[in-house]
Amino acid sequence: MSKVAVLKTSPETVLDDFAKLMRLADYGQTIPKTSEIALKINISWHFWYPATSTTPWQLEGVIKTLLEDGYEKDKIYGAHNRTVVVSAKRGEVANKHKPVLEKYGIRNIHLYEGEEWVRYEPKAKMLVLDSIFPEGIHIPKRLIGSSIIHLPTMKTHVFTTMTGAMKNAFGGLLHERRHWTHSVIHETLVDLLNIQKEIHPGIFAVMDGTFAGDGPGPRCMRPHVKDYILASADQVAIDAIAAKMMGFDPLKLDFIRIAHEHGLGCGDPKEIEVVGEDISGVNFHFDAASNTFASRGQKAIYWGPLKPLEKLLLRTVITPWSYVASILYHDVYWYNVIGRKRVKEALRTKWGKLFLSY
Repeated sequence: MSKVAVLKTSPETVLDDFAKLMRLADYGQTIPKTSEIALKINISWHFWYPATSTTPWQLEGVIKTLLEDGYEKDKIYGAHNRTVVVSAKRGEVANKHKPVLEKYGIRNIHLYEGEEWVRYEPKAKMLVLDSIFPEGIHIPKRLIGSSIIHLPTMKTHVFTTMTGAMKNAFGGLLHERRHWTHSVIHETLVDLLNIQKEIHPGIFAVMDGTFAGDGPGPRCMRPHVKDYILASADQVAIDAIAAKMMGFDPLKLDFIRIAHEHGLGCGDPKEIEVVGEDISGVNFHFDAASNTFASRGQKAIYWGPLKPLEKLLLRTVITPWSYVASILYHDVYWYNVIGRKRVKEALRTKWGKLFLSY
């Protein structure tokens, strides 16, 4: 039976709680000490915005636990990706990942800088990736043979209802043209999980829900203090439990359902062992139906009336219009008009004060 560990935490105990959490989820049975370990950091925005990106205490808690349990520092590295609209270089500073890595002397690897990407031939039958990238699926060579610990946050997403461990591989394994897969995002995440199982000796996830994001994520969310942290070796199960806690039926989320049906993990909460906290009565009542002006436009292209123009708009020389539009909407308009006020409010909370201490 798949196991997901869930704990309530506080700023005073959070580092120790991450150690307890990971051990409850038996991470040592999943992550071997013989391989390198990629800590897949999530940066969904190059601003600090609560619940959007890996928290510094999440990253520190995982590193501290690994070192305490005898994993070699030189075999651990932070792994970053970038997107056409989000700068990992800005994000690692704004979200205080860089100082945590430097504190413990952990290598900081940007997978798009000086790293070799190689064509990979999956053994598993692909649902969509082979047709989207007929010239071949290219992945970072460094990740082949590395174990991986995903560091997602607990949040909603306009394309997948919620996003967690499974979608955290989306950035690390696919290059900057990964937006080509958005119209088939659920199947893409299943393909990526198949690839992960082939290339990683161990896969584990540690999710931060100290702040949790509700609404049109992964950026324009309403943050809530929830004080939860989760961990599991089953990427499907941890997403299923997080989805259930947020108020969603996991098996109605296509990426979880398809992965469950393909035997890649357990997506049925009734078949998952939850250790730590009793979450049977937890329901955040989160809303994934709301959209922003930007997400309405994206959905019109991927699944709506503009679908016939998708390739023209997003896969040709005119595509940069969409990058500019996204930056203008999210970075210039939304963050300054709406987001900045929410950031100030979040910084006054106990977790905001902890963030400022880093």
